[in-house]
Amino acid sequence: MEHVPPPAEELARLDRELAELDARRAQLLTRRAWLLAALRPPTPTAAPGWNPSAWGAPAAGSPGAPAQPWGYVPPKQPSAPRSAQNVLLTLGGLLLTIAAIAFTLVSWGSMGIGGRSAVLALVTVGALAAPAVLLRRGLTATAEALAALALVLTLLDAYAVHAVAAPDTDGLGFTAVAAGVLAALWTAYGLALGKLHLPLPAAVVLAQWPLLFGAWAAGAPALVVGWALLATAVLDGAIALWGKGTGTRGTACVGGSVMAFSALMVGLTLSVTASGPLGALAPGALLLTGAAAALAGASRAPRGFARAGGVVAGLAVVAAVGGVPAAAVPEDWGVLAYLSAGLALTAFVRTGLPRNAVLGVLVASAAVVAGALAGALPGLAAVLLGPVTLLSDVWAGSPEGFRAALGSTLPWTGLAAAPVVLAVSAGLLGSAYRWWPSLARIAAPLIAREEPGPAGAAAYGAGPAGSAGAPGAGTPEAGGAAVPGAGGEPGAGTAGTGGTPAPGASGAEAPGASGAEAPGAPGAAAPGASGGPWYAGGRAGAPWYAGGAPAARRRPSGAALRGAAGAGAAVLGWGALLLAGAVLDVPYAVAVAGETVLVAGLLALAVRGAGSGRDGSAAVPVAALVVALAGAVSAGLLSLASEGASYAVFGALTALFAGASVRAGAGVERAVFAVAATVGGTVLTGFAGRSLELAPHEAAPLVLLVPALTVLFGARLRRNPVALPVELTGALGALVAVGLAVPDAPFLALVLALCGVLAAGAAVRPERRQVAGYLAAALFVLATWVRLAASEVSFPEAYTLPVTVPALVVGFLRRRKDPEASSWTAYGPGLAATLLPSLAVAWTDPDWQRPLLLGVAALAVTLLGARHRLQALLLLGGAVLALDGLHELAPYVVQVAGALPRWLPPALAGLLLLVVGATYEQRLRDARRLKDALGRMR
Repeated sequence: MEHVPPPAEELARLDRELAELDARRAQLLTRRAWLLAALRPPTPTAAPGWNPSAWGAPAAGSPGAPAQPWGYVPPKQPSAPRSAQNVLLTLGGLLLTIAAIAFTLVSWGSMGIGGRSAVLALVTVGALAAPAVLLRRGLTATAEALAALALVLTLLDAYAVHAVAAPDTDGLGFTAVAAGVLAALWTAYGLALGKLHLPLPAAVVLAQWPLLFGAWAAGAPALVVGWALLATAVLDGAIALWGKGTGTRGTACVGGSVMAFSALMVGLTLSVTASGPLGALAPGALLLTGAAAALAGASRAPRGFARAGGVVAGLAVVAAVGGVPAAAVPEDWGVLAYLSAGLALTAFVRTGLPRNAVLGVLVASAAVVAGALAGALPGLAAVLLGPVTLLSDVWAGSPEGFRAALGSTLPWTGLAAAPVVLAVSAGLLGSAYRWWPSLARIAAPLIAREEPGPAGAAAYGAGPAGSAGAPGAGTPEAGGAAVPGAGGEPGAGTAGTGGTPAPGASGAEAPGASGAEAPGAPGAAAPGASGGPWYAGGRAGAPWYAGGAPAARRRPSGAALRGAAGAGAAVLGWGALLLAGAVLDVPYAVAVAGETVLVAGLLALAVRGAGSGRDGSAAVPVAALVVALAGAVSAGLLSLASEGASYAVFGALTALFAGASVRAGAGVERAVFAVAATVGGTVLTGFAGRSLELAPHEAAPLVLLVPALTVLFGARLRRNPVALPVELTGALGALVAVGLAVPDAPFLALVLALCGVLAAGAAVRPERRQVAGYLAAALFVLATWVRLAASEVSFPEAYTLPVTVPALVVGFLRRRKDPEASSWTAYGPGLAATLLPSLAVAWTDPDWQRPLLLGVAALAVTLLGARHRLQALLLLGGAVLALDGLHELAPYVVQVAGALPRWLPPALAGLLLLVVGATYEQRLRDARRLKDALGRMR
């Protein structure tokens, strides 16, 4: 009869057998892979340009490629023959070059003039002719190596000619002629042998020097040297645009950049150091020519080079145009000439130059304006931070002028143009904010060449799946506008000219159309589109990226740009007025009043736009608020020189911020205004104490007036969002009062008690009770301790009982409200606060009164705990009573122990152990009953 195992046992057996089969299969596959690798012949290197996948062979790792067996390790391939060949050719060419140089410089004198000329001519001709033969045989790398050797030999030939045939000629002049001849020779040689990569870049390098060395050899002035550099740069630019080969164009680009930079630096130096307007005309012409060349190259260069060329051209135009009037005005006012020229660059927006070049010019304009503004920053920083020096000598007397109050050593006469720069920039930004739609229309052609607007292109992803145009059909060059994302893929759908549907496209739409639109017809706008381009400042909630171009989503909205312009205008205008007062050195009273009036105007602007939203339109009021706060701090510091000015300025600021908090809507702005008003009121109370000639600790109670008002204000506002910031500011004022009272302990106790009263008043409100209640208790206790310490009270109970009594009252109220509350939580902290310190002092107290009173109190606590079944009272009271009794009985125990025989204590200990051992089970039952009894207590 056949035995059938249980299912679980059979399953385990099958799993073991399958695991053994898998292990054996893995071993066999590994061995098979090794055998295949041993039998496989070395794989030849594929020819350059060979692509097996182009002929139908699947690429490695792609679907359809033959899979390698498990455990297969590809064999190490030997080094590519071409790499080894390049190393050998490089080393051979280098050795030959070293030999040629050594022959020319060291062994030259051992041969006659005929022999030397014949050797060099023969070797050079052979080196020049060999590459042509090698190229016909397909030995390109060898030909390149010999061409490099030929290049070095031609340079040695030029040196030999100068040393033998023309030793008396000028070195620079001969170098210029030789460089020109060699550049022409190598250009012809490179064009004749087009497969060589080295001759043409070498010719470009040699072409950098003829004009420069020629002008230098002729002793030409710096301006002529600049023209020579510029002409070389123009030649390099032409080669970079139309040259043959990437290496040639790259070399020309680098050389042209270096030469153009050098030429522009020469022109800029001559323009800045010109003695008059006429002297600046010639360098200006050089700079303008360089700018024209840069723009000509930028109009045909790729995107990055075009923008760089636009930047260079713009800066060159500014240096050329601004250098003429700058030479006619004092040095301090020259910045205005360059600033005007930089602002004039914005006219390039209306020109027909390519978009990238115009963007580069605009970047140059922005850089010039930023540089002019950076020059005004030191003066503005001195105006804002200079009054800090008055903190060390408050109310010392009104200075004569604004500059004297600043205490700065800046050369103010050199900053005469700084306020004008700030004012001009502020005016331009303000004009842009005011006429933003017109500015957007002017810039529309420039932006339209960058990305499609909502009209003329389908919305991002708006077309149905499958509507796809031919690649490139919707590009601006094709007459349409690309629509990223149509048909589910970026660039898959275009609106413009017709095209073949992309692979995988489906639907009945016309090729190139999105949805039902005909080719070239305006596409459907995305849902939620604002109806205008991003730069026009569409409505909030319909941002500029409604068209959906992914690359454009990183751009700020039109409203944000307009708001930034308005904010910049407010900040720069405020800075211009401040700096103008310092430059003109207005009287001190005028300066203080002017700064206060500026704060008032900024507050009005901030209140007017407060709560306007979180988009770009909120930038102006936010900037006005920040600048108003900075201006208030500066005006307040400036007023510290005079008592009357301090009261007037801080009183006005407090009133202004309080009025702004009333007029502003609910939000962060209102809270900031209220906090600033509270700070101003606190400073006024400090001034009052100083005017009354009170010591700092005597003025501390006076400073608490403002925190008291904030408590009343918070009770009036209750859950208003402004209440909490105002109360916290009042709390900081109370902390200042505490700091003022620290040197005098009685006044410190008084101030702490007053702060406790304020905290208790705030704790009346339910929303402040949890925090303010504990704070009030802590302040009262701290005030009591400080008062006791000032009275030189050393009894610990005087410090602990003020803590114990309120704690026990709070615990009693809690137990009354919640009878299940633990006695340790309700009474433990209060009892421990008095019993434990008193016990520690009682152990070292030689008198009998303290231990007696402590024992009576501990006995009462123990009896109350036993009566009301409260664990904390019973254990704490019993432990303190036992330790206190032990302390009192210890001397007598010691006396009795000294009078007893030495053998009696061990005998008593042994007797005790015998009794405990005999009644061990009973003692355990008693211990358990005691534990249960204590556990049932609360």
